[in-house]
Amino acid sequence: MIKTNLTETARAAGRAARKLALADGLARNLALKHLAGALRQSQSLILEANSRDQAAARSGGLADHLVDRLSLNEAGLKELILAVEKVMSLPDPLGEISDRKTLDSGLEVSRLRIPLGLIAFICEARPGALVEAGALTLKSGNGLMVKCGKEMAQTAAALKNAFGRALTASGFDQGAVTVLPTLDRDELRELLTLSEIIDLVIPRGGEGLIRFVSENSRIPVLKHFKGVCHLYVDEGADLSQALAILINGKTQRPSTCNSLEALLVHRTEAPAFLALAGPELAARGVVIKADPAARAFLPQAELAEAEDWGREFLDLTLAARIVPDFEAALAHIAAYGSNHTEVIATRDPGRADRFLRSVEAGCVMVNASSRLNDGGCLGLGAEIGISTTRLHAYGPMGLRELTTTRFIVTGHGHLR
Repeated sequence: MIKTNLTETARAAGRAARKLALADGLARNLALKHLAGALRQSQSLILEANSRDQAAARSGGLADHLVDRLSLNEAGLKELILAVEKVMSLPDPLGEISDRKTLDSGLEVSRLRIPLGLIAFICEARPGALVEAGALTLKSGNGLMVKCGKEMAQTAAALKNAFGRALTASGFDQGAVTVLPTLDRDELRELLTLSEIIDLVIPRGGEGLIRFVSENSRIPVLKHFKGVCHLYVDEGADLSQALAILINGKTQRPSTCNSLEALLVHRTEAPAFLALAGPELAARGVVIKADPAARAFLPQAELAEAEDWGREFLDLTLAARIVPDFEAALAHIAAYGSNHTEVIATRDPGRADRFLRSVEAGCVMVNASSRLNDGGCLGLGAEIGISTTRLHAYGPMGLRELTTTRFIVTGHGHLR
């Protein structure tokens, strides 16, 4: 296999990114329009490639939750095309002037919104993530270098072709979205040293991949190790609403990082709520791992082990615990949460407000499913990732999170 010259490839991507950054919003939107068209025209080729990847993944023993993330069907591809068109319709963040002021000296100071630069996007079996990342970086004037897992090699090649056609048709260099061939670990380490060319690394995959990238990168990394999301059912909560939030959060697509992994129930609501929830979860194939108090109301549940608290199951498994009060729920989440998504079901405005202010997570929700922590659902059009650390973004990253500001200063012969 011919090895990729990563340094030269990254430099070419950086040059293409600078041209994109200097283009006006109409030109970048034109690229997105061509991308949506190319995805539609290539639908059969993309889905056939994905079917081959799925077959190879299953025969190779890939974990079920990864096969689910790898899978792309006609409806899923249509959703991705709609996401591209939604991003196209969003306001252009570039060129925005903010914080304009004139100092007493007459010096004029403001901030200009600009792209981050060249982003390395490292994903495993996530074709949808590749499309969303490409759309967002095109709109925000950033360059993108994509390293996909071997599990989606054929799908990635088909998507690379669609991006290339769109960029060429709109007058941009194809290097603005560079889809790399499969890299081995040594090549990935090399990529992560190119700090003078690449501005940000975003890994999307399992905890092992993200830790590898974080430990080996000389480039700033957007971190998101895992999604351990809790639902706390508060004293006096609307139990029918809480049940719907639980069922949606756990069973709608359990392989995703914004699905629920743990249920906390206030002791006064436990008898009634668990009597409702137990049969509904069992009917959907959910295995419950409960503490001894919760098992009294969930006879079908297994006894939770110590490692089940704070565990990302990524399947139809749910940890459940009864807590004595609101403070105990906060303490449990502080001990076992992953800074991703936390949910409270409550009728009490004061406790809702305290939950929002106290719980450490990129997205905190009141009476809403954890599955809604998604760029598209939160009005971002799409997302390139969900940050579980505060620098430089926290929660889903959309267009604005792919930009920064520089100070611009106008003087009239001013000196210090």
